[in-house]
Amino acid sequence: MTTTNGINPAGQGSGKETPVKMLAATIILGIILAFLVIMYFVQRHNMHEMENVLTEEKDSLANELRRISFAFDTLKTNNDTLNANLQRDKEKIVQILEINESNVRLIRQYKKEIKTMREIMKSYIVQIDSLNTRNKVLVAENTEIRQEIKQVRSTNNELSKAKEELSSKVEVASVIQAKDIVAVPLNKKRKETNRTSLLDKLRICFILRENPIAQPGRKVVYLRVIRPDSLVIATSPDNLFEYKKNKIIFSSSREVDYMNQDIDMCIFLDNSGDFIVGTYSAELYLEGNIIGRTTFLLSKK
Repeated sequence: MTTTNGINPAGQGSGKETPVKMLAATIILGIILAFLVIMYFVQRHNMHEMENVLTEEKDSLANELRRISFAFDTLKTNNDTLNANLQRDKEKIVQILEINESNVRLIRQYKKEIKTMREIMKSYIVQIDSLNTRNKVLVAENTEIRQEIKQVRSTNNELSKAKEELSSKVEVASVIQAKDIVAVPLNKKRKETNRTSLLDKLRICFILRENPIAQPGRKVVYLRVIRPDSLVIATSPDNLFEYKKNKIIFSSSREVDYMNQDIDMCIFLDNSGDFIVGTYSAELYLEGNIIGRTTFLLSKK
Protein backbone atom coordinates (compact mmCIF):
# COMPACT_ATOMS: atom_id res chain seq x y z
CA MET A 1 0.00 0.00 0.00
CA THR A 2 1.25 3.48 -0.89
CA THR A 3 0.59 6.81 0.69
CA THR A 4 -0.85 9.79 -1.06
CA ASN A 5 2.52 11.48 -0.94
CA GLY A 6 4.25 8.50 -2.56
CA ILE A 7 6.75 8.16 0.33
CA ASN A 8 7.78 4.71 1.70
CA PRO A 9 7.28 4.48 5.44
CA ALA A 10 10.38 2.29 5.67
CA GLY A 11 12.55 5.27 4.84
CA GLN A 12 11.77 6.78 8.19
CA GLY A 13 13.18 3.76 9.97
CA SER A 14 16.51 4.04 8.06
CA GLY A 15 17.00 7.63 9.12
CA LYS A 16 16.76 6.68 12.76
CA GLU A 17 19.30 3.88 12.46
CA THR A 18 22.12 6.08 11.04
CA PRO A 19 22.86 8.14 14.21
CA VAL A 20 22.88 4.94 16.26
CA LYS A 21 25.53 3.41 14.03
CA MET A 22 27.62 6.56 14.13
CA LEU A 23 27.40 6.63 17.90
CA ALA A 24 28.44 3.01 18.12
CA ALA A 25 31.36 3.61 15.78
CA THR A 26 32.42 6.62 17.79
CA ILE A 27 32.33 4.63 20.99
CA ILE A 28 34.35 1.84 19.42
CA LEU A 29 36.89 4.30 18.05
CA GLY A 30 37.08 5.94 21.46
CA ILE A 31 37.72 2.60 23.10
CA ILE A 32 40.40 1.79 20.51
CA LEU A 33 41.99 5.20 20.97
CA ALA A 34 41.94 4.83 24.75
CA PHE A 35 43.49 1.39 24.38
CA LEU A 36 46.20 2.74 22.10
CA VAL A 37 46.88 5.61 24.50
CA ILE A 38 47.14 3.17 27.39
CA MET A 39 49.39 0.90 25.35
CA TYR A 40 51.56 3.88 24.41
CA PHE A 41 52.07 4.90 28.02
CA VAL A 42 52.62 1.27 29.05
CA GLN A 43 55.15 0.84 26.27
CA ARG A 44 56.78 4.13 27.18
CA HIS A 45 56.96 3.06 30.81
CA ASN A 46 58.44 -0.28 29.81
CA MET A 47 60.96 1.42 27.56
CA HIS A 48 61.94 3.74 30.38
CA GLU A 49 62.35 0.81 32.75
CA MET A 50 64.31 -1.06 30.10
CA GLU A 51 66.56 1.95 29.62
CA ASN A 52 67.13 2.15 33.38
CA VAL A 53 67.91 -1.56 33.49
CA LEU A 54 70.32 -1.23 30.60
CA THR A 55 71.97 1.78 32.23
CA GLU A 56 72.33 -0.03 35.54
CA GLU A 57 73.71 -3.13 33.82
CA LYS A 58 76.06 -0.97 31.79
CA ASP A 59 77.29 0.79 34.94
CA SER A 60 77.71 -2.57 36.70
CA LEU A 61 79.66 -3.99 33.79
CA ALA A 62 81.68 -0.76 33.48
CA ASN A 63 82.62 -1.05 37.15
CA GLU A 64 83.66 -4.63 36.52
CA LEU A 65 85.86 -3.46 33.65
CA ARG A 66 87.37 -0.80 35.91
CA ARG A 67 88.15 -3.46 38.54
CA ILE A 68 89.81 -5.55 35.84
CA SER A 69 91.78 -2.47 34.70
CA PHE A 70 92.89 -1.88 38.30
CA ALA A 71 93.83 -5.55 38.57
CA PHE A 72 96.00 -5.10 35.49
CA ASP A 73 97.87 -2.34 37.38
CA THR A 74 98.62 -4.74 40.22
CA LEU A 75 100.28 -7.25 37.91
CA LYS A 76 104.01 -6.62 38.19
CA THR A 77 106.74 -8.24 36.12
CA ASN A 78 110.21 -7.45 34.82
CA ASN A 79 109.39 -8.94 31.43
CA ASP A 80 109.22 -6.08 28.90
CA THR A 81 107.06 -8.00 26.40
CA LEU A 82 104.53 -8.98 29.05
CA ASN A 83 104.40 -5.41 30.37
CA ALA A 84 103.70 -4.11 26.84
CA ASN A 85 100.83 -6.58 26.44
CA LEU A 86 99.38 -5.58 29.81
CA GLN A 87 99.49 -1.91 28.86
CA ARG A 88 97.86 -2.61 25.48
CA ASP A 89 94.94 -4.53 27.04
CA LYS A 90 94.47 -1.87 29.71
CA GLU A 91 94.24 0.84 27.05
CA LYS A 92 91.63 -1.26 25.24
CA ILE A 93 89.50 -1.28 28.41
CA VAL A 94 89.84 2.50 28.71
CA GLN A 95 88.65 2.96 25.12
CA ILE A 96 85.55 0.83 25.74
CA LEU A 97 84.70 2.75 28.92
CA GLU A 98 84.78 6.03 26.98
CA ILE A 99 81.65 4.95 24.99
CA ASN A 100 78.60 6.72 26.51
CA GLU A 101 75.84 4.71 24.84
CA SER A 102 73.45 2.53 26.83
CA ASN A 103 72.07 -0.08 24.51
CA VAL A 104 71.92 -3.79 24.04
CA ARG A 105 74.88 -3.76 21.62
CA LEU A 106 77.10 -2.01 24.16
CA ILE A 107 75.97 -4.33 26.94
CA ARG A 108 76.85 -7.31 24.81
CA GLN A 109 80.22 -5.77 24.01
CA TYR A 110 80.87 -5.13 27.70
CA LYS A 111 79.97 -8.71 28.58
CA LYS A 112 82.13 -10.07 25.78
CA GLU A 113 85.10 -7.90 26.77
CA ILE A 114 84.74 -8.80 30.44
CA LYS A 115 84.81 -12.48 29.60
CA THR A 116 87.81 -11.97 27.30
CA MET A 117 89.69 -9.81 29.81
CA ARG A 118 89.11 -12.31 32.61
CA GLU A 119 90.61 -15.03 30.47
CA ILE A 120 93.52 -12.77 29.49
CA MET A 121 94.10 -11.87 33.15
CA LYS A 122 94.14 -15.54 34.14
CA SER A 123 96.72 -16.12 31.42
CA TYR A 124 98.82 -13.18 32.65
CA ILE A 125 98.62 -14.36 36.25
CA VAL A 126 99.80 -17.83 35.19
CA GLN A 127 102.64 -16.34 33.14
CA ILE A 128 103.71 -13.95 35.92
CA ASP A 129 103.54 -16.69 38.54
CA SER A 130 105.62 -18.86 36.25
CA LEU A 131 108.14 -16.04 35.74
CA ASN A 132 108.26 -15.28 39.46
CA THR A 133 108.77 -18.95 40.25
CA ARG A 134 111.49 -19.15 37.61
CA ASN A 135 113.08 -15.97 38.96
CA LYS A 136 113.09 -17.43 42.46
CA VAL A 137 114.71 -20.57 41.10
CA LEU A 138 117.28 -18.47 39.22
CA VAL A 139 117.97 -16.35 42.31
CA ALA A 140 118.45 -19.52 44.35
CA GLU A 141 120.68 -20.96 41.64
CA ASN A 142 122.66 -17.70 41.40
CA THR A 143 123.07 -17.62 45.16
CA GLU A 144 124.23 -21.23 45.12
CA ILE A 145 126.57 -20.54 42.20
CA ARG A 146 127.99 -17.46 43.93
CA GLN A 147 128.57 -19.52 47.05
CA GLU A 148 130.23 -22.22 44.96
CA ILE A 149 132.38 -19.60 43.20
CA LYS A 150 133.29 -18.13 46.57
CA GLN A 151 134.15 -21.60 47.83
CA VAL A 152 136.18 -22.34 44.69
CA ARG A 153 138.02 -19.03 45.03
CA SER A 154 138.68 -19.75 48.67
CA THR A 155 139.92 -23.22 47.76
CA ASN A 156 142.05 -21.78 44.96
CA ASN A 157 143.50 -19.22 47.34
CA GLU A 158 144.27 -21.95 49.82
CA LEU A 159 145.78 -24.10 47.06
CA SER A 160 147.80 -21.15 45.78
CA LYS A 161 148.99 -20.41 49.28
CA ALA A 162 149.81 -24.07 49.83
CA LYS A 163 151.56 -24.16 46.45
CA GLU A 164 153.59 -21.08 47.33
CA GLU A 165 154.47 -22.57 50.70
CA LEU A 166 155.37 -25.86 49.05
CA SER A 167 157.38 -24.08 46.36
CA SER A 168 159.11 -22.10 49.05
CA LYS A 169 159.83 -25.26 50.99
CA VAL A 170 161.04 -27.01 47.85
CA GLU A 171 163.17 -24.01 47.00
CA VAL A 172 164.66 -23.99 50.49
CA ALA A 173 165.07 -27.76 50.43
CA SER A 174 166.79 -27.62 47.04
CA VAL A 175 169.48 -25.25 48.33
CA ILE A 176 172.85 -26.94 48.43
CA GLN A 177 174.40 -26.32 51.84
CA ALA A 178 178.04 -26.35 52.90
CA LYS A 179 179.29 -28.17 55.98
CA ASP A 180 182.53 -28.64 57.85
CA ILE A 181 183.76 -25.18 56.80
CA VAL A 182 187.34 -24.53 57.91
CA ALA A 183 189.30 -21.30 57.29
CA VAL A 184 193.10 -21.80 57.45
CA PRO A 185 195.58 -18.90 56.99
CA LEU A 186 198.78 -20.23 55.33
CA ASN A 187 202.34 -18.94 55.02
CA LYS A 188 204.52 -19.31 51.98
CA LYS A 189 205.49 -22.83 53.07
CA ARG A 190 201.79 -23.76 53.13
CA LYS A 191 201.81 -24.14 56.87
CA GLU A 192 199.10 -22.77 59.13
CA THR A 193 199.70 -19.35 60.71
CA ASN A 194 197.64 -16.66 62.35
CA ARG A 195 200.15 -13.87 62.00
CA THR A 196 199.34 -11.19 59.45
CA SER A 197 203.01 -10.66 58.76
CA LEU A 198 203.47 -14.26 57.66
CA LEU A 199 200.12 -14.70 55.83
CA ASP A 200 200.47 -15.67 52.16
CA LYS A 201 197.17 -17.33 51.34
CA LEU A 202 193.85 -18.02 52.96
CA ARG A 203 192.37 -21.50 52.38
CA ILE A 204 188.69 -22.12 52.92
CA CYS A 205 187.81 -25.86 52.74
CA PHE A 206 184.31 -27.31 53.03
CA ILE A 207 181.96 -30.03 51.82
CA LEU A 208 179.09 -29.30 49.47
CA ARG A 209 176.36 -31.45 50.95
CA GLU A 210 174.41 -34.13 49.16
CA ASN A 211 170.99 -32.93 48.02
CA PRO A 212 168.93 -35.31 45.83
CA ILE A 213 166.37 -32.66 44.80
CA ALA A 214 168.93 -30.02 43.79
CA GLN A 215 169.64 -29.41 40.12
CA PRO A 216 172.96 -31.10 39.21
CA GLY A 217 175.56 -29.55 36.89
CA ARG A 218 178.29 -26.94 36.76
CA LYS A 219 178.00 -24.43 39.61
CA VAL A 220 180.04 -21.53 40.97
CA VAL A 221 180.71 -21.13 44.69
CA TYR A 222 181.55 -17.56 45.77
CA LEU A 223 183.67 -16.65 48.82
CA ARG A 224 183.38 -13.39 50.71
CA VAL A 225 186.08 -12.62 53.31
CA ILE A 226 184.95 -9.80 55.56
CA ARG A 227 187.52 -7.90 57.65
CA PRO A 228 186.96 -6.83 61.28
CA ASP A 229 186.06 -3.36 59.97
CA SER A 230 183.32 -4.91 57.72
CA LEU A 231 185.29 -4.31 54.54
CA VAL A 232 185.10 -7.14 52.00
CA ILE A 233 188.52 -8.14 50.64
CA ALA A 234 188.37 -8.26 46.82
CA THR A 235 191.04 -8.74 44.18
CA SER A 236 189.03 -6.72 41.59
CA PRO A 237 186.12 -4.26 41.67
CA ASP A 238 184.57 -6.37 38.90
CA ASN A 239 184.18 -9.36 41.21
CA LEU A 240 180.38 -9.13 41.47
CA PHE A 241 177.56 -11.69 41.74
CA GLU A 242 173.81 -11.48 42.28
CA TYR A 243 172.33 -11.93 45.75
CA LYS A 244 168.70 -11.04 46.56
CA LYS A 245 168.38 -9.03 43.32
CA ASN A 246 171.47 -6.97 44.14
CA LYS A 247 175.01 -7.10 42.87
CA ILE A 248 177.54 -7.64 45.68
CA ILE A 249 181.31 -8.07 45.65
CA PHE A 250 183.09 -11.34 46.32
CA SER A 251 186.67 -12.20 47.27
CA SER A 252 187.22 -15.39 45.28
CA SER A 253 185.23 -18.15 43.55
CA ARG A 254 185.48 -21.69 42.24
CA GLU A 255 183.49 -23.71 39.73
CA VAL A 256 182.45 -27.25 40.58
CA ASP A 257 180.58 -30.05 38.83
CA TYR A 258 177.89 -30.98 41.33
CA MET A 259 176.27 -34.44 41.01
CA ASN A 260 173.94 -34.39 44.05
CA GLN A 261 176.56 -36.04 46.26
CA ASP A 262 178.90 -34.77 48.96
CA ILE A 263 181.91 -33.16 47.38
CA ASP A 264 185.06 -31.85 49.12
CA MET A 265 186.46 -28.58 47.81
CA CYS A 266 188.60 -25.60 48.78
CA ILE A 267 188.80 -21.96 47.69
CA PHE A 268 192.04 -19.96 47.99
CA LEU A 269 192.54 -16.21 48.43
CA ASP A 270 195.92 -14.58 48.00
CA ASN A 271 197.12 -11.97 50.50
CA SER A 272 197.12 -8.68 48.58
CA GLY A 273 198.06 -6.67 51.67
CA ASP A 274 194.50 -6.02 52.75
CA PHE A 275 194.50 -8.28 55.82
CA ILE A 276 194.53 -6.62 59.23
CA VAL A 277 194.55 -7.86 62.81
CA GLY A 278 191.20 -9.08 64.13
CA THR A 279 188.41 -11.59 63.69
CA TYR A 280 187.30 -12.31 60.15
CA SER A 281 184.13 -13.79 58.72
CA ALA A 282 184.23 -16.11 55.69
CA GLU A 283 180.91 -16.57 53.84
CA LEU A 284 180.07 -19.02 51.07
CA TYR A 285 177.39 -18.37 48.40
CA LEU A 286 175.86 -20.60 45.75
CA GLU A 287 173.05 -19.82 43.29
CA GLY A 288 172.03 -16.64 45.10
CA ASN A 289 171.93 -18.28 48.56
CA ILE A 290 174.32 -18.09 51.47
CA ILE A 291 175.25 -21.73 52.15
CA GLY A 292 177.59 -21.42 55.14
CA ARG A 293 180.00 -19.25 57.12
CA THR A 294 182.87 -19.48 59.55
CA THR A 295 185.28 -17.18 61.37
CA PHE A 296 189.02 -17.04 61.89
CA LEU A 297 191.49 -14.83 63.79
CA LEU A 298 194.63 -13.01 62.66
CA SER A 299 197.07 -11.41 65.06
CA LYS A 300 200.38 -9.55 64.94
CA LYS A 301 202.40 -12.21 66.75
